[in-house]
Amino acid sequence: MAANNRRMSGKKGAQVGSGGQRRRGLEGKGPTPPAEMRKGHAKQRAAQAKARRAQGRTTQRRGGRSASELVVGRNPVVEALREGVPASTLYVQQFIDNDERVREALQLAAERGGINLMEAPRPELDRMTNGLNHQGLVLQVPPYEYAHPEDLVAAAHDEGQDPLIVALDGVTDPRNLGAVVRSVSAFGGHGVVVPERRAAGMTAGAWKTSAGTAARTPVARATNLTRALEAYKKAGVVVVGLAADGEAELGDVAALDGPVVIVVGSEGKGLSRLVGETCDVRVRIPMPGGAESLNAGVAAGIVLYEAARRRA
Repeated sequence: MAANNRRMSGKKGAQVGSGGQRRRGLEGKGPTPPAEMRKGHAKQRAAQAKARRAQGRTTQRRGGRSASELVVGRNPVVEALREGVPASTLYVQQFIDNDERVREALQLAAERGGINLMEAPRPELDRMTNGLNHQGLVLQVPPYEYAHPEDLVAAAHDEGQDPLIVALDGVTDPRNLGAVVRSVSAFGGHGVVVPERRAAGMTAGAWKTSAGTAARTPVARATNLTRALEAYKKAGVVVVGLAADGEAELGDVAALDGPVVIVVGSEGKGLSRLVGETCDVRVRIPMPGGAESLNAGVAAGIVLYEAARRRA
C-alpha cells in the first residue's frame, strides 16, 4: 500500500495553461526590418559610422567659437567700450569710488545698449579675474564667431568679385591680426584666415586695433592652414606667399589681378616650411632702405594696396 502511495505521489497535478503564449510565439512578427535598422548588423554599424562622419563634416564646416574673454581695469574697459569691442556684461564693484572713468564706462555701456550691468562684491571680481588688479571694473567679451575658410570665397563670388583674402601663418600678436583686418577692410578684401592653434585670435586687443572694421570683415579659422590653402588652390585661387627671399618681386606678380590669397608669416620666422611649399609663388617686397623684415600688418597692407590698385 505504501508503495502504491509512493507511485501515486509522483503523478503530476493540474497544469496551469500558457494563456496562448505558445500559440502567439509561433505567429509571425511582421516583415523583417532592413539590415540598417537591425541592432548589431554590419550594415547598421556602417550606416552609423557614415552618419558620424557627416556630422563631423558639418561641425568642421563651421569656423567655431573662441572662449569668452574678460577685459580688466578701468582704462582698458573704457578703451574697449570706446572702440566698439563687443561686450555682454559690465561688472562694477559694489561701493566703488565713482571717478571719471567709472562714470564714462557706465555711460558708454548704457549708450551702446545690449550690455548687462552687474554689481558684484570685490571678492567675486577677484575670483573672476584670478586676482588681477581690476580696479572695480570688468568687461565680459562674448565668444567670437569665426567663419569657415570656404565662406570667404563664397562671399566674394556672391558679390561678383575675385576673392582677395589674407592668411596669417604663425602670427601670434592679436594687434597684428587687428591691423590686418583693418587693411583688408580698407582695400576691399573678403576676409582673413588664421590657424586654429598657435596663432592670434579675435581677442579684445585685436578688435581694438581693427578700429571697428572687425564688425564687417570676417575672420575664418582653419583647423589646418596648409589644407585650407590647398582647398583654395583647387577652387582656382592663387596662393601668394610673402618671403624675404621670394623668387619674384611684388610688382611682377600678375596673380594679384585675379582670385588670390596672400599668405603672411611671422616677423621672426616667416612662412613655415609646409605653407611655403604650398604657395604657388613666393613674393618679396623691395625695401631700398635695407630693413630685414616688415611687421605682418604693414606687409599685408602693402600687398593689399597693390592688389586693389590693379583691380581698380
